[in-house]
Amino acid sequence: MNSSKAHKVWIEQCEATRTIRGRFGLEAAFDYIVGEKLINFSDAASRHRDFAQELPQFISEVRRMFTPAEIGAQLTRIEREQNQEEEDVLDEDDPLGEDSASIAERARQFITIKELLTATMLGTS
Repeated sequence: MNSSKAHKVWIEQCEATRTIRGRFGLEAAFDYIVGEKLINFSDAASRHRDFAQELPQFISEVRRMFTPAEIGAQLTRIEREQNQEEEDVLDEDDPLGEDSASIAERARQFITIKELLTATMLGTS
């Protein structure tokens, strides 16, 4: 994949987010773009240079789509929901359920995204 293709991916996802927000509201839009697409993009960026090069722009666009207050409130909500899900998973004896390594990886990815979305200033080094 080349950089222009990775660029097109996040642009289309941001456009879809605007539509989702208009039809289904803030929470649905935020869950789609942050809880799903941004985390997947970030994961791909850890393995593919083209995605890594586009990640800062994607983060910046998400930060433009939501106010800082909206971002903070939605991240708090997602974090609370994830903590509850983790407790539920750990309490269950479901052999097909998510394992602790998967839970830890998802939490790590969320923390990274949270830091990028709430950083006072984004930059490159």
